[in-house]
Amino acid sequence: MNKSDLVDAISKSAGISKASAGRALDGTIEAIKNALKDGEEVSLVGFGSFCVDDRAGRTGRNPRTGEAITIKAAKVPKFRAGKGLKDAVN
Repeated sequence: MNKSDLVDAISKSAGISKASAGRALDGTIEAIKNALKDGEEVSLVGFGSFCVDDRAGRTGRNPRTGEAITIKAAKVPKFRAGKGLKDAVN
């Protein structure tokens, strides 16, 4: 399923136009991004939680040359599935 398929499903489920569903989806994604950017965790009960985790810097290897390189520390977004989502999949 891609974004346009998701917009179609939202519009049918909520009984709204595709344009409104698209704006709602874009707004939801933007709100989640902004919350994660501010260091907050986003919890959707029954679906899951989005959070930001710190990945430590480390030494890696360039696969082409075999030379050792330094990989910088980074903040990475993570998603943990909730019980409702896990139960729906299994």
